[in-house]
Amino acid sequence: MMAFAWPWVVVLAPLPWLLRWWLRPAPPGQALHLPHPGVHLDTPERQGRGSWRTWLLVLAWLGLLAAAARPQWVGPPQAQQRSGRALMLAVDLSGSMRTDDMQLGGQSVSRFGAVEAIAGDFISRRSGDEMGLILFGSRAFLVTPLTYDLHAVQAQLQGAAVGLAGTETAIGDAIAVAVKRLAGQPEQARVVVLLTDGVNNAGNITPLDAAHAAKAAGVRIYTIGIGATEMSIPDLFGSHTVNPSADLDEGMLRSIASQTGGRYFRATDSNQLADAYHAIDALEPMPQQGPSLRPRHELFRWPLALAVLAWLLAFAPGMRRREALA
Repeated sequence: MMAFAWPWVVVLAPLPWLLRWWLRPAPPGQALHLPHPGVHLDTPERQGRGSWRTWLLVLAWLGLLAAAARPQWVGPPQAQQRSGRALMLAVDLSGSMRTDDMQLGGQSVSRFGAVEAIAGDFISRRSGDEMGLILFGSRAFLVTPLTYDLHAVQAQLQGAAVGLAGTETAIGDAIAVAVKRLAGQPEQARVVVLLTDGVNNAGNITPLDAAHAAKAAGVRIYTIGIGATEMSIPDLFGSHTVNPSADLDEGMLRSIASQTGGRYFRATDSNQLADAYHAIDALEPMPQQGPSLRPRHELFRWPLALAVLAWLLAFAPGMRRREALA
């Protein structure tokens, strides 16, 4: 249906006529002093009030008023579907995330490079979820609070850099920050996805204590251990193979996931990392009816175009000559 956002603009409709009455021109005898007493000026006959130019100017003014009132076409109410899930991502930015032991598209990339690409796709698919982002190294920081703006979460992840939060790994602090931010959400909706490649060696809270607090708060934690199991290192005799994930504390990550009702995933390459995010993505959503919104389409361009056209016609040379001959 049609509606006006600012209908009060109609009170300005008589403004041109009020100004014309208030600024009425003075009679010729008062406007011009003639030195000869016997000389008088003839008063020209006013053009008819129904002239085409007058009507075009009236149409232009009414068109401007209609455009200023912001006419809109208001559609039927549409319910906004939300999953009801509050999902917090906690991503490790410690120095070891620079290790180039992951393959993505046939090329070697760092661990964080693989996370940035694959987690970004995971974020874009979570339409309807509230999401937040925690980045942690030596300390844990809430970068993006819970929001439905998934583009903001994705942009913050893409703008992060390894070492930004320090070179060590504070897993327990990251879990504690996530639990604190999820405490106000419905219990069934509280989910944390924690990704790391190391062992907890910083922070004030141990991971198992943080997991115990998460369990008490009803927060499910899905943990992902990232890093290859083999990597060739050049040396004086050619190269030798090492395990770049020797420091990964898989037992701790499994314990955190099992205590809180989540799952542990091991990602030794980008394909396994993608599979882990796909598995988490398959969580059954919890349908929730959001507030109804009515789409609005602005229509002010049409009366504005009519006003401009009427004004141009009113002051067109052909119209002025016609008024002069009338």
